[in-house]
Amino acid sequence: MSAVGAVSSCSCLCPGVWLLKGGMQKMNSFSFHTAARCAAKDYYEVLVLGGGTGGITMSARMKRKVGAGNVAVVEPSKTHYYQPLWTLVGGGAKQLATSARPTGSVMPKGVEWIQSRVTALDPDRNCVCLENDTKVSYKYLIIALGISLHYEKIKGLPEGFHHRKIGSNYSVHTVEKTWKALQDFKEGNAIFTFPNTPVKCAGAPQKIMYLSEAYWRKTGKRSKANIMFNTSLGAIFGVKKYADALLEIVKERNIAVNYKRNLVEVRADKQEAVFENLDKPGVTEVHQYEMLHVTPPMGPPDVLINSPVSDEIGWVDVDKETLQHKKYPNVFGIGDCTNLPTSKTAAAVAAQSGVLDKTISLVMKNQLPTKKYDGYTSCPLVTGYNKVILAEFDYDAQPLETFPIDQSKERVTMYHMKADIMPVLYWNALLK
Repeated sequence: MSAVGAVSSCSCLCPGVWLLKGGMQKMNSFSFHTAARCAAKDYYEVLVLGGGTGGITMSARMKRKVGAGNVAVVEPSKTHYYQPLWTLVGGGAKQLATSARPTGSVMPKGVEWIQSRVTALDPDRNCVCLENDTKVSYKYLIIALGISLHYEKIKGLPEGFHHRKIGSNYSVHTVEKTWKALQDFKEGNAIFTFPNTPVKCAGAPQKIMYLSEAYWRKTGKRSKANIMFNTSLGAIFGVKKYADALLEIVKERNIAVNYKRNLVEVRADKQEAVFENLDKPGVTEVHQYEMLHVTPPMGPPDVLINSPVSDEIGWVDVDKETLQHKKYPNVFGIGDCTNLPTSKTAAAVAAQSGVLDKTISLVMKNQLPTKKYDGYTSCPLVTGYNKVILAEFDYDAQPLETFPIDQSKERVTMYHMKADIMPVLYWNALLK
């Protein structure tokens, strides 16, 4: 086991409601930070891998603990996206540009931005390898590398996206194609998919379905649309209270839900989608489509697969209550890249960040962590252009609601919180 604080030479081989619930932090004006294309130093007290929601949030917290000059974030991307907005972008309710900011604008002032990619982790020697054979050592490591999309695991993708009538709200490259396909719809099957893997924001695959249904009602095309939700799961949602409410909605709006159906091939030139029946191995079904929304298979980032910090699948192996690594006490994980048994959402990251902040504070004092994460996550289930069911729940799939109302009911107020309030809180509070 690696001793906390021990540093040795690196020999790794280089190849929301969450904010309302926790109390809104003080808003600060945006501060811009010049990008560093390689490590300015080869050692940092706190090294953060990933500049997404979890990485930026934790780097801001760590800056206050150890000083900006002692914290670095490894992130190759020049643009930071608020991805929860992409549901509304795909539905034509928001512009893609409103979800994006330069990475430098969200990096905490003074924190070093190492604009590179992680190629290997060596927690036994407290270091990581980056591109161009750069090696960086650390005293404490926070892994926030997110989740990887795997369109290529569906035969016919991603090249199929060159054809019309197919989109995906999960990628910056395909989310606007969803809105185009939605507008171009004439008549026939509109199919929305959910893959046979963990996904980020498990409600998103059906949110765009409800928006599409509402759009076609508004434009007089609803009677010509046969809407299908083909999900690999055995239930429409993992929490019974909200699942019951969603089942009432799909019944009322005449939406067909087909369980245990996993998309395995897209024949974009023929407008055909091929699904495997998970209850009948080897049996497939072919459906014609006029519109297809694809939620891709997802998995751990490649660098984490077979890494010393990961479990047998490739997720960062952390204690589900403290977020401290199970083997390396100076390594921590947050967000989508971890094996925490809860839904992978920005709301979960927000809740985890407070717990992880307390955990690291005690570890730095050579004390045992005491703060416990209960698995809190939130999913604002958009069911129309002015309606949201606000699902909040814990590790046990039990509702863990913020407001003294029945949150399984569709509400206009919750839609405005999702569409208008949460983005402001994200940019001006959570990331700070």
